Amino acid sequence: MAVNGEIKGALINPSMVVDAFQILVAANKAVHLHKNGKMKTRSLYSEIIFNLSPTNNISEAFKRFGISDSDSAVHIVLIHNKDETLNIEDIIGKVDGQQMAVDRVSDLTDVAKIKKLYKVAPQEEKCGSLLDAVVCRMATKDVA
Repeated sequence: MAVNGEIKGALINPSMVVDAFQILVAANKAVHLHKNGKMKTRSLYSEIIFNLSPTNNISEAFKRFGISDSDSAVHIVLIHNKDETLNIEDIIGKVDGQQMAVDRVSDLTDVAKIKKLYKVAPQEEKCGSLLDAVVCRMATKDVA
């Protein structure tokens, strides 16, 4: 659907999302880079997906955080100007499934996959949360 342009948004694999805050961080960074002309990908929505990744490999980010035909769930991230009207019902109508509240994001999380991808050690979880570890890696991946 996203490739055909039916849904103008970032379609994200929910198993790789710990919390909605993780998506907000990726989206905020994407908007900032878009406004400053510094994006590493071709669109704002692909930049959101890329920003979720702990690495700078764009194709790997799409494999890990994008969706595939076999996925049974999807997070749809939309960004629009506050002055524009957004027809949510039109987007919902293009997705075969049920809408979930954003506070239930973690219901679909695959914690083991996330820990492996972000290389979160058990010691790290003793002093912070999994979300802390994930967001830290997302935020610092550009620092060399």
